[in-house]
Amino acid sequence: MKRESGERSYPLWIVFNPKHPISHDNWTPVLSEIQDKVYRKINTRIETTNIYFRNAVSDSRFVPNTLNWWGPVVTKEIELFKEIALEYKPRIIFSLGAFAFEFLRRVYEIKPEKGPKAWSTSNLGDEFERSIETFDINRTNIIPLLHRVGASANFIDTYNHFHGNDRENYYQHVGAKLAEKIIENKDCLDIWIKQTSVPTNAMDTAAYSLVQVSTFN
Repeated sequence: MKRESGERSYPLWIVFNPKHPISHDNWTPVLSEIQDKVYRKINTRIETTNIYFRNAVSDSRFVPNTLNWWGPVVTKEIELFKEIALEYKPRIIFSLGAFAFEFLRRVYEIKPEKGPKAWSTSNLGDEFERSIETFDINRTNIIPLLHRVGASANFIDTYNHFHGNDRENYYQHVGAKLAEKIIENKDCLDIWIKQTSVPTNAMDTAAYSLVQVSTFN
């Protein structure tokens, strides 16, 4: 598995646990909701090819557990990430799961430090809402997301702590809130697809719109 992909200079980063790699089951549904809301509101989309993805640690064997929580190897990984983050200053870092979130908290020296069982689904939900309420485009914003949403008992917590509306699911809820913040700060984020051509007549306009909308299906 590659340690990183994308561009470090890009404003959007995603950090994850190598035990739970990026997949269509976790990040993709959130991104799809964001893209849908963004397109409907400002008629453009986020350029996703440059999003910076990074494993929090270089090897899944280094991921702490209850016996060796935050050992010296992980401390070195935190310092390495801190150097990169200070150099490139991303605007938004999405963390997938409890480990990635606590890893980033330690990178940015957010106290108190937490243990392996502190970040339940409900606590991550509270932190997500707090990150939205305190969002500031002039600094790096850490946005905690779940690394998976399944039809297990934990989904009840997901429902209760991430839903703003009974008709929404987790992905719709977080996607809508993230899209709102991204749209609010659209002029401060160089993340938009550059359109290479502009329709010149009514027929071209209709075809152009169809192509744009079809990307979400």
